[in-house]
Amino acid sequence: GLLQRWIRRRWSRALAASAAAHDILLWGARGTGKSALVKSTTKAVQDAGGTLRLVEASCDEIDSLPALFALLSRSDVPTLVFIDDIGFEQADPRMRHIRSVLDGGISARPGHVRLYVTANRRHIVPRNLEEQASAINPRDTVDDNLALADRFGLTLGFHPADRDTYLAILASYVSPLGLAFDAEEAMAFAIRRGNRSGRTALQYAAELAGRAGISL
Repeated sequence: GLLQRWIRRRWSRALAASAAAHDILLWGARGTGKSALVKSTTKAVQDAGGTLRLVEASCDEIDSLPALFALLSRSDVPTLVFIDDIGFEQADPRMRHIRSVLDGGISARPGHVRLYVTANRRHIVPRNLEEQASAINPRDTVDDNLALADRFGLTLGFHPADRDTYLAILASYVSPLGLAFDAEEAMAFAIRRGNRSGRTALQYAAELAGRAGISL
């Protein structure tokens, strides 16, 4: 969609052309297409003739990022290192490690490599009242926890769809199959799943297709 074209034009294509580009944090509700956007944007750049490599790393493998960067530095192929569903608890030592990567510390990524990270929370770490009520430098504690998200040059929020958007997404899945759906039943399905998202719409479309005995 529009967001994919904007990221491709402004940042991913810039990296593919060896121009300056941001590290990007995509945060928000589950099932809203954060990971799919990263992968589809990379493919779109490749399909348009750009040279862009996508390497996925696990959140549990953050300590091995320096080794990965050393490997990637052996070539000058523009690369996105994609870390999906990142999240840290308070005082997790990996937070400072990845901050060092983004700040250009000892384990900084090469100039032709950028990080694309997805997270459910805007600030990556949970915020609670206890940290703000601490008698010992409460502002320092909060600032330290928020500092990781600040290292990304671009942050994009993904929010749950409203009713009309959710139903429109669902219609885009089932209409090509010649299937109709009951809006109230579709909404009840979303309530049981706990969110209105593209993923939930696809799951309900699979439910309808299964009832009709056709493949999705």
